[in-house]
Amino acid sequence: MSDASILVLNAGSSSIKFNLFEGARPTVAGQISGLGARPHITAHHLEGDFRVENRDLDAREGASHESALATFLALLDEFSHDTHVDAIGHRVVHGGPAFSDPMVIDDALLTTLAAFNPLAPLHQPHNLSGIEAARAAFPDALQVACFDTAFHRSHPWVNDTFALPRSFYAEGVRRYGFHGLSYEYICAHLREDHPDHYAGRLIVAHLGNGSSICAIRDGASIASTMGFTALDGLPMGTRCGQLDPGVVLYLMSEKGLSADAISDLLYKDSGLKGLSGLTQDMRDLLASDSPDAAGAIDYYVHRVKREVGAMAAALGGVDTIVFTGGIGEHAAEIRRRICDDLGWLGADLDPEANAASAQEFSRAGSRVCLMRLVTNEEEMIRRHTARLLAR
Repeated sequence: MSDASILVLNAGSSSIKFNLFEGARPTVAGQISGLGARPHITAHHLEGDFRVENRDLDAREGASHESALATFLALLDEFSHDTHVDAIGHRVVHGGPAFSDPMVIDDALLTTLAAFNPLAPLHQPHNLSGIEAARAAFPDALQVACFDTAFHRSHPWVNDTFALPRSFYAEGVRRYGFHGLSYEYICAHLREDHPDHYAGRLIVAHLGNGSSICAIRDGASIASTMGFTALDGLPMGTRCGQLDPGVVLYLMSEKGLSADAISDLLYKDSGLKGLSGLTQDMRDLLASDSPDAAGAIDYYVHRVKREVGAMAAALGGVDTIVFTGGIGEHAAEIRRRICDDLGWLGADLDPEANAASAQEFSRAGSRVCLMRLVTNEEEMIRRHTARLLAR
């Protein structure tokens, strides 16, 4: 069904992003934000002049994922009165140890995925709420779950385990990695348009409100900075990144913090927000003259450089480094500060090309190619959904 109508949904804690495709052609894109608080919708028809910019919704329209999806469907009727959806692809953050490929959704799969809620508390419950709402709204459409962890199931054991008794690994306590749909899209793009870079030793830095780095060889994930949950590795907008587990024990025993309080601290009040005491938004931090904002940026850049080195060690060297994600794609200053100290790896940044956000921003003759690529998780979900629909 090459001309199938496919809806891609990415349900978060307070938002639903939506993209409608007719075949491979995107036709509608947008999101509803502020669910449960001050809901508003932004959407536009990519083949016409119909746009909605930050239209405020009443409380009932944005009270839940179910009501938000109903609001979106009503908007679709404004765009086109004969919209038909053949299949819906969903981003699901955690697929656990069992799922290395997208799956058609049924009741049994949802029960299994709900068991992973504690491993991704900021994402998984809301992903599943979006699925439930879509199943109710489109009972005849094929529903497909696409997992952010699936791409990393190719990890060798040494990059997949913790130094705990092996029984924990058998129970599923292992390094899962995340942002897999983004890494998969970047690999697909390189394979199609830059096969030499795809075939080499590749490091992709997905830098945004959620940040991670992945080492990739021949399109397969070899190592990732994220682990059992999406807390590990780099500091992020509000998440702490790598943390000595002794700190958690200290917070419990000496500070009397409950598990819920610690979870809130590490997921919602740490990272760039916690370090700066100001904001999680890198744009605002770069514009600030606060010493704490500067310190937060310094720490972020330091950790990215450190983890790039670790990924290079896992690969035995590096041929190409790709920057993607909100910060990786748009913050030229952050790319510059990271790459200026990677000369030891053979990376030689071209300042003018970087400032212009060129696709390749390394100097001619640089042993390591530096690239800036725009990721597209929605397109990756569409491709997976179309493949399962064709079956």
